[in-house]
Formats: sequence, structure tokens, C-alpha cells
Amino acid sequence: RHPGRGRRLPRIMTDTDLRRALLALAGTALAATAFALGPGATGRALAQDPRAAEVQRAAREWLAVTDRFDSIASRDAAGKRFRDAMSADDWSLALRRERGPLGAIDQRTLLQTRFERSFPGFADGDYALVLFRSAFAKRQDVRESVTLEREADGRWRVIGYALR
Repeated sequence: RHPGRGRRLPRIMTDTDLRRALLALAGTALAATAFALGPGATGRALAQDPRAAEVQRAAREWLAVTDRFDSIASRDAAGKRFRDAMSADDWSLALRRERGPLGAIDQRTLLQTRFERSFPGFADGDYALVLFRSAFAKRQDVRESVTLEREADGRWRVIGYALR
């Protein structure tokens, strides 16, 4: 009842409605938490492509050399397509121009590894794209993509590198 007027106030939510709303809210929170934690949070393990660890290691090793701004060693460690596409001088200039303003690497987190049989502009083969979220001293949210190709000797080598 409304105080002082004697009229009955409409009931907005019954106890049953309140329980249903709380259960729905709890269910939504649980689902959001499981989604945020990733596939393992649901109790299901997703199989990783066995090549992924090898490709990620190759990408990180190459990036470690570029982090030192060693353009000669990073070009030498890259794949044939990379070396054919860019001279040592051009790579040195590009590396300093693109990475220099970012400062030193603070953190690099793997976001995704994807494998492809074909890649635009190239013959069919074994290609991988490794995507990282990176934080540098002067810019915090950078996406680094490293493209690799499995060469004739069976080793994965970098053939492309891009920053966003």
C-alpha cells in the first residue's frame, strides 16, 4: 500500500520471477566466464595441430633476432622468398623505419596459428600464419603477423612480417 494514500502499489516482480531472473543472471555469468577462460574451461580439450609448436618456435626465434634490430641475421634466417623479395639494405631500412618508433618489445602473446595449403601469389605449399598481440615501450597494442613457409629441407622459415 502507498503510504498515506491507502492505494495498493502494483507488484513489479513476484518471488518466482525474482528467482528466475537470478538463475538466468547466474547462468549468463557462468557462460561468460567459461567463454573468457577459453576452450579448456568447459572440460573439453581441443587438439592442437602438431606443427603448431614448431611454427610458433620458428616465428619467435626469428622475432627475437628482429627485436635486436639485427637486420642481417634476421634476413639470413628468413626464407628464400623473403630474401629474394628484399635486399639486405632494404630490409635494414624497413626494419628500422617500422620497428624503431615502437621502442623495445615488452610483451608478446600468441593469438592464433593458422595453416594454409595455398597463399595468394604463391604456388601451393605448406604455409603458416602466426599472429601475436605485442606491447612495445612506445606503443602497447600492436598486432604482429609472421608468415612462414615449409621449405624443401623441411624447416619452417619466415617469408613475411607485418605490423598493425
